[in-house]
Amino acid sequence: MKIHEYQGKAILREFGVPTPRGAACFSVDEAVAAAAQLGGKVWVVKAQIHAGGRGKGGGVKVAKSPDEVKIFAQ
Repeated sequence: MKIHEYQGKAILREFGVPTPRGAACFSVDEAVAAAAQLGGKVWVVKAQIHAGGRGKGGGVKVAKSPDEVKIFAQ
């Protein structure tokens, strides 16, 4: 079965498994709004793909400002 990380986390939450706070975003504007809603000073912007090696391929970025969230979500 191939599911995205956000889908897997939703299933885990249904069964009471603690999961990190986050949001699945489908546009740059949604990503910026999610960062504001989550709060904090650092956010991880992740591409949702079924293939492995997402981090090595540049699909996981650590944003240290809302402007970086916007850049990485494009």
